Amino acid sequence: MGFCSNGREESEMYHAQIHLYKHVYNFVSSMALKSAMELGIADAIHSHGEPITISELASALKLHPSKLSVLHRFMRLLTHNGFFAKTTVGSHKGGGGEETLYDLTPPSKLLIRTESTCLAPIVKGALHSSSIDMWHSSDKWFTEDKELSLYESAMGESFWEFLNKATESDTLNMFHEAMAADSRMFKMALEECKHVFEGLSSLVDVGGGTGAVTSIIHELFPHMKCTVFDQPQVVANLTGTENLNFVGGDMFKSIPSADAVLLKV
Repeated sequence: MGFCSNGREESEMYHAQIHLYKHVYNFVSSMALKSAMELGIADAIHSHGEPITISELASALKLHPSKLSVLHRFMRLLTHNGFFAKTTVGSHKGGGGEETLYDLTPPSKLLIRTESTCLAPIVKGALHSSSIDMWHSSDKWFTEDKELSLYESAMGESFWEFLNKATESDTLNMFHEAMAADSRMFKMALEECKHVFEGLSSLVDVGGGTGAVTSIIHELFPHMKCTVFDQPQVVANLTGTENLNFVGGDMFKSIPSADAVLLKV
């Protein structure tokens, strides 16, 4: 049913257009966040120690002077999305003018690389080109009669096969850094949910990488026999303890026996 020409329908149409455009251009916000992470904007403000002006930020980031106006628009978008806070104060340069200062917010504090709670690797991994490109093949995926994931349909192999071949590349490191970053946040949640693991004598962390999560669990439950299970090349050079060991294998074929299986994404 189409929109009529009276005022109410026209208003609905304009709001529908706004809603549509919002979702069409949502990717701009995601890419802006990725760029902010890559530039190290949160790190620069953190190192500055106090709210920072655009010119000070550009200088800290070593940007070309021609990009100053672009950085200003960039920060407006990121501030609108809640990643930075903006205040206006009287200019120290005299003349009665004003200047805008930018400060960190709780979300952007999660991008500070020197902090243990840094989630910058998650941003980098989630917005990697391989994660974005597969969506261009969604129409093909929906219409083909094959039991494949979207990633498999688009790339011709599973994500795990892709990682398996990427043993010497930055891609595999990026994936494990992202998982490790998320795991550090896991510790805070685990402190409040210890009861989930009470009564277990053994646990296997399937796809556990280098054991970041399992080590946290082992620290809180030293009596529990914990096994980190991942691809042989991932765990080959890792050393365990009496109740924390690393086993290599293929989770699609078999996994070690335990009271509980942990699958964390």
